[in-house]
Amino acid sequence: MSKLVAQIPSLANRLAAEARPRLNTFVKYAKVELSPPTPADIPQIRAGISKLISGARAGNWKNVTVREAWLNTLITVEVLCWFYVGECIGKRHIVGYDV
Repeated sequence: MSKLVAQIPSLANRLAAEARPRLNTFVKYAKVELSPPTPADIPQIRAGISKLISGARAGNWKNVTVREAWLNTLITVEVLCWFYVGECIGKRHIVGYDV
């Protein structure tokens, strides 16, 4: 048991050294992906929404591969599940509201 306790500092240092590159990569991407949109991003957002609407009107959804359709379905189910979980947390009950 004393050998294990003596190895804890070296194991902790090794773990920190191995985790540091992955943590740096996470922080690099988190700064970009998790930041809120700036006013300079609004034209790009408008263009994306108008492209989505024009694509829906033109029937571009018919030209989606099975893989893309499956991924879109999974993302939709995930969003709906998180919405349901948020509702359950908000009302503090699984079914119905406490009036």
